Amino acid sequence: MIEFANRLQTVEEYYFSKKLREVRGLVAEGKPIINMGIGSPDLAPPTEVITAITESMSEAGAHKYQSYQGIPEFRAAVSSFYKSNYNVSLDANTEILPLMGSKEGIMHISLAILNEGDSVLIPNPGYPTYSSVTKLVGANPIYYDLVEEHNYQPNFEALEQEDLSNVKLMWINYPHMPTGTNASENTFRNIIEFAKKHKIVVVNDNPYSFILNEKPTSILQVEGAKEIALELNSLSKSFNMAGWRVGMLSGKQEFLNEILKVKTQMDSGMFYGIQKGAIAALQLSKEWFSSINSIYETRRALIHELVEKLGLTCKKDGAGMFVWTKIPSNQKSEDFIDNLLHKYNLFVAPGSIFGSQGEGYIRFSLCVKEEDIKTAIQSIDNLV
Repeated sequence: MIEFANRLQTVEEYYFSKKLREVRGLVAEGKPIINMGIGSPDLAPPTEVITAITESMSEAGAHKYQSYQGIPEFRAAVSSFYKSNYNVSLDANTEILPLMGSKEGIMHISLAILNEGDSVLIPNPGYPTYSSVTKLVGANPIYYDLVEEHNYQPNFEALEQEDLSNVKLMWINYPHMPTGTNASENTFRNIIEFAKKHKIVVVNDNPYSFILNEKPTSILQVEGAKEIALELNSLSKSFNMAGWRVGMLSGKQEFLNEILKVKTQMDSGMFYGIQKGAIAALQLSKEWFSSINSIYETRRALIHELVEKLGLTCKKDGAGMFVWTKIPSNQKSEDFIDNLLHKYNLFVAPGSIFGSQGEGYIRFSLCVKEEDIKTAIQSIDNLV
């Protein structure tokens, strides 16, 4: 028998990878399943992006290996985008590292910063990959609770009670997934102060800034943030380019140089055409966001109606492309979503997969066509 690596004992297959096999099986049986579980944009990227990648195919060198740090024009476009949308100044030559999606960056950052036995602060609820990658590199997750009563903001009094002696890294994610909560006015400042005090590198994972969010923010807006903070960002949600796998990591040169040592061992540069398409996206006017948000606003209103039909309550002012919904206290979220799946042919995400503080909630995605949401509402009406 082949013995696989011990590190695989610390993680399981990603929940959606497993659950979607079950969903596909039901579809194969003829069940009209409506998938509201995944945050994969169903809308098309901007036409300018498609034009840019198409035209790039015939350019000299387009199909060769590319620089690990991306073409200069892409880094310049990121720098301009951050300046115009966040009022953050980034040196295009030293403070931006292109990534093949934020998930890649989570692994690179962890490998560059963490030794076996180090500890990592991880939000609960939060993106499951923070925890999985932490365990894969042999570090220890320390979960900090984000609760509805405190508007899903970190409790710094509670954090100070933790043993922080081995903590080297802290993950934050605002606008927050899965709840859609923005950081309060003081949260970023308090996080930077906390991180400096304890010499902890803090990383804000920031892919939802422009979806149903009136005031996009970056942790790098905080004075002195670059001394201790990094920020992940992505074109996946903002420009409907999830399958393109294109994002970026921003922060000071000393941090990025170390992370680059890892990245250069794991890929051979981002495809040229994808970078050209990304440039076209980043140079669009803010009318692009207005156009997609008008669609998401309509969908969100329909999801709110669907939630009410189910007799549930939800967070109605969240940013991003999800609706965080509370279920009856006497039910488990995975049992609840299985009931929706088999009774109403409706797949949504159980809150428990995002951590213990997600139990008691479910998450609806807005990446669903209006007619499908209306069909789901009608199916509930028909069975009431």
